[in-house]
Amino acid sequence: MPDKLPRPRLVVGGEDLTETTGGVYEHHYAATGEVQAEVPLAGGEEVDAAVAAARAAFPAWRDLDLNRRRDILLELARRLVADSERLGAIATLEVGTPNLLAGSAPAMAADWFSYYAGWVGRSAGEVVPIPAGGALDYVLDEPLGVIGAIIPWNGPLISIGMKVAPALAAGNCVVLKPPENAPFSALRFAELAAEAGLPPGVLNVIPGGAEAGSALCSHPGIDKITFTGGGETARKVLASAAQALTPVVLELGGKSANIVFPDADLDAAATMAVSAGLMMLSGQGCMLPTRLLVHNDVYDEMVARVVAGAEALVVGDPWEPTTMMGPLATAAQLDRVTRAVETAVTQQAGKLLGGGDRPAGLDAGYFYRPTVFGDVDPASDLAQKEIFGPVLAILRFGSEEEAVELANNTEYGLAAYIHTRDLRRAHVLASALDAGGVAVNGFPIVPSSAPFGGVKQSGFGREGGLWGLREFQRTKNVYIGLQ
Repeated sequence: MPDKLPRPRLVVGGEDLTETTGGVYEHHYAATGEVQAEVPLAGGEEVDAAVAAARAAFPAWRDLDLNRRRDILLELARRLVADSERLGAIATLEVGTPNLLAGSAPAMAADWFSYYAGWVGRSAGEVVPIPAGGALDYVLDEPLGVIGAIIPWNGPLISIGMKVAPALAAGNCVVLKPPENAPFSALRFAELAAEAGLPPGVLNVIPGGAEAGSALCSHPGIDKITFTGGGETARKVLASAAQALTPVVLELGGKSANIVFPDADLDAAATMAVSAGLMMLSGQGCMLPTRLLVHNDVYDEMVARVVAGAEALVVGDPWEPTTMMGPLATAAQLDRVTRAVETAVTQQAGKLLGGGDRPAGLDAGYFYRPTVFGDVDPASDLAQKEIFGPVLAILRFGSEEEAVELANNTEYGLAAYIHTRDLRRAHVLASALDAGGVAVNGFPIVPSSAPFGGVKQSGFGREGGLWGLREFQRTKNVYIGLQ
């Protein structure tokens, strides 16, 4: 299966680079821990070359016939769908995503490219009324220039759709930095983009680590940075970008609350708590509902359903069609989750109701059992800190006011979820919850037409819809005297 992986390299100005200055990363297959590829990494020299290639390609891409730009993005969307099997295999080899589920990401990414293709040429500014008359004043929406896009390892293809699609649709060129441990989806995407007709230099892919990230964020030839990742790295991104006064979009972590009231459909709520809070991405997702807040009246019933659902999850070989949850992405992630659970047990942060260790017979890879804690202390690290693994913290509440207080009582504010049949309650809580997005009675898979992003320590800026397009445009006012 490693032959499904694209050749490790950088793509700069349409050329492949394998000799680089940033070192080499040994990529380990998450299900076995075995080395399956050596990835050349970008250093400062390669960042300079990628930015130069993007700047050279920008004038022609900006001025390209708009119908042609639109058609390239639509063709790229078609190729993503047609390549779903290969891209799914890459995701499995890249980070251990169960192959049964990995094929959904190409369709999601394709949706973002199709959606933003529809915006090409339609964001056309406006005429501004002049009170005194005798003049024409209008506004132009223009591309920024060159975008530095830094994507995460836990959903690289989807993140490409969220960042690269609107940037290209607006007329920008992109320097895309995937992480060293997950470069392959981005490299395959670059191949498909070239096949779809994207001109050389419009998209450049430079796998790399901290050295490449710092060089990209501080580069004077970058007009905006869009970053998805953790808060600690985000602070470094901001510090580097400040050197060139480069604006930044940040999509960061979360500790999203999933609030269940007595009138909810408990079967549906429990299914979502298990599938989205534990199984999906093995818990390695920023918007996943990792805190379950349950009303006292249905607490015992809900906990029983969730624990049973967690125990029923099949953890194993990501290539097996029965596998529902694969390994964590890296040895570092496994260590992080293990330490977080051990700390929670030591601190008596809650009652360990299931999991809490590695599954039998899967010692070679980075597997961890879905883990559930009940009666969690709201002030504990277990309830406050992002773990980024299959660990669910269940808390009690007795009123709407207490539910809101508990939900808002973290430094994060990416997403929140409500389960209720009471329309008044749904609207009241949606306004009261301190989050960038609130979902009622369901789990949205980030629609391309809707804004996505956080508040507080979950970041700023938005991806999706017209809001996401505006992040990659600048506004120019034109005044023409007519007298």
